[in-house]
Formats: sequence, C-alpha cells, structure tokens
Amino acid sequence: MHEKARELVALLSEECGNLEDVQALLKSLFKGTIERMLEAEMDEHLGYEKHSVLGNNSGNNRNGYGKKVLKTELGETEIEVPRDRNGEFSPRVIEKRQTRSDDLENRILAMYAKGMSNRDIEDHLRDIYGVEASASLISRITDKILPAVQEWQSRPLDAVYPIVFLDGIVFKVRKDNRVINKCVYSVLGINMDGHKEILGIWISENESASFWTTVCNELKNRGVQDILIACRDNLSGFSTAIETVFPKTEQQLCVIHQIRTSTKYVPYKDIKAVMADLKKVYGAPTMDDAEFRLEEFREKWGKKYPQILKSWDANWIELSTYFKYPQEVRTLIYTTNAVEGFHRMLRKYTKTKTIYPTDDAVRKSVYLSIMEISKKWSMPIRDWGIIIGQLLVFFEGRLQPQQAS
Repeated sequence: MHEKARELVALLSEECGNLEDVQALLKSLFKGTIERMLEAEMDEHLGYEKHSVLGNNSGNNRNGYGKKVLKTELGETEIEVPRDRNGEFSPRVIEKRQTRSDDLENRILAMYAKGMSNRDIEDHLRDIYGVEASASLISRITDKILPAVQEWQSRPLDAVYPIVFLDGIVFKVRKDNRVINKCVYSVLGINMDGHKEILGIWISENESASFWTTVCNELKNRGVQDILIACRDNLSGFSTAIETVFPKTEQQLCVIHQIRTSTKYVPYKDIKAVMADLKKVYGAPTMDDAEFRLEEFREKWGKKYPQILKSWDANWIELSTYFKYPQEVRTLIYTTNAVEGFHRMLRKYTKTKTIYPTDDAVRKSVYLSIMEISKKWSMPIRDWGIIIGQLLVFFEGRLQPQQAS
C-alpha cells in the first residue's frame, strides 16, 4: 500500500508544477474514487450493474444524480451521488447529511495514538500521501479529542471494584520556559468481571494527602461506593486519603517496590544473601511464619543494615495484608505489576515524544494510548473465577452495591 502511495507521489511530482496542481489532482482522484464507490453501492442496492438488462421491469432503477459538496482538508469537492427512482438508496460511504470527509483527521489521530509526534506526522503525510499538514494544523485536529478526554475522565464508574492498582509515570512538560517532570498517576481497576479498566488519570508535580483525597472523592462522585483492596507503591499521602474516603478499603503496599527501596544501598557482596533472607519473609506461607522470619532477619542483619528493618517495621501493616489470602489472590495483589505493565505499554506508545508543550498535550497522548492498549484487555485476568470466589468469602456482603437511601 505504501509503495503504491509513493508511486502516486512520484506521478504527481512529474505531472504537477506546484502545490496547487498537486491539490487539484488529489481532489480529482478523491472525487473519482468516492463516485466509483457510490456506483458500486448502487449496484449492490439494485441487484444489477448499470445498463444491465436485469434492470428491466425490476421495480426500481437508476434515476440520475444529485450534487453534494464535501469539505475536505484539500478544499471543497463536488461529487455526484446516484439516485434510484424509489428514493430508497442510502449510501454508506458518504451518508445523506454528511458534508465533510474526516479521513485525514482520522489518519492523524491514528498516528498520534501510535506515539508519533506532530513533526513526525507532518513528515509522514508529506512523504507518503503528498499532503501538506503543518504541525499547528495537526495540533488543532488532535485538540478536537479534548472534549472526549474530559467525557472519559468524568464517565460513571461501577459501584464496586474488588481491586485497584495505583502508580505513576513521569513525563517531561514545558512550564514557564522550563522543562519540568510531571507525574501522570493512573488508577487501574479490576471490575467484577475480572477485566482491567483505567478508571482515570491525574497529572501532578507532587503527591500529597490533599491531592489523593481529591482523586478518591472524584472516584466516589463518579459512582464508586466501595473498593476492597488498593494496591500501591508508597505514594505520599495516599494512605490517609483513602482511609478518609473509603474507610473499609484494605491497603497492600507493593512488596517488590519495598525490596528495591530497602536494598538500594546494600553492597554487591551481600545482596544475594540479603535478598534470599528477605524472600523467606515475603514468601512465608502464613503471617506468623512471616513475622518469625522477619525476626530472624533482624538478628542476622539488623546491626549491619538497620535501614532495612526500619523501613519494613514502619510499613509492615500494609506490607503484610496479603498473607491472609490464598495463593491466587496473593499473586495478584502483592505487587503493582498490573499497572506497571500498563505503564510499560504506555511508554512504548509515547517514547518518541520526549517533551510535551502542555498538560493537555500529555492528556491527549495518554488518552489515545489508553484507547489502543485497552483493546487488548478483552479477557479477564488469570484465575479470576477462583479469586472472586475467595473475595466473596472474605468480604461477605460488600460485593453488592448499596442502594441509595
């Protein structure tokens, strides 16, 4: 397909002296293609081709043409739309009241969603399609999705989410002639059917209890009545916020993040031994055994690496939540891998956009990436039947939404 497009561009270069000639020829090609498609639709509608004897006494036949003006990025183009005598023909390629072709806009949005920058899209359209579309035009076109972003961000949510995951991903954004780091925080929910769903995204320069309270209140205002388990990294202020808005929610700190943080300053000669002893703690079969293994770790490493024990002691309540559950639930909640996996895919889509001009540019890019990524989330997560069965036992009565009084 691209090879044919290049041949077309080469042909245009040979036959046309300037940009106006190119646009005129492209409009002519566009007009001819649309009209041939309309003729094919009429053939299908009537059941016979133009001038065929099968149309004799068929009860319906062609009845000339109507005129329609389409607005395209190449200017206005008048096309002829075939009519039938019974007035029953309703074309699909260009609908009756459609006066604009959004093909170029759709191509631009598709490329933007795949992670291409405005300049890359500009170059691609010029090189492959022979179409001039400035970076500012591309930006205006992609700005058209901002209402859709806002609608998505404020859409109603389910009343109950058994499990949610929270994490952030950093983007570089221009602000007051400087480039600063801004974090896009994602809330990924597992719904009652076991499917992953991004509940929303929030952009902030820093975390705080007030920021997370705003996030939790937004979720509540959009219909969320209860969250059973919230899995997170050690996000500043989140614990207080969720206790305020969803006081029954259990919290599970990401064990993997805890291990990375607590072993950051352990030298190479000890790292394998320290990791092996920590694994005895977080891999213990029961809470009692985990606490016993933690004391063993304290006796062996406490004097040499007191910072490790200080961190584990401070976070133990929220680190150890998962011990009460069977293996299938533990495997799902002891790490924030679900939302981290989403962020890895998000980074793949946005890796060519090194610096964003505004927060809205980040929102557009992330939203379109979410729309692409979520297409792959068609199946429930692994072992969901077992997991939801266990949660029904542990959270009896909470997996049904409460009726408003």
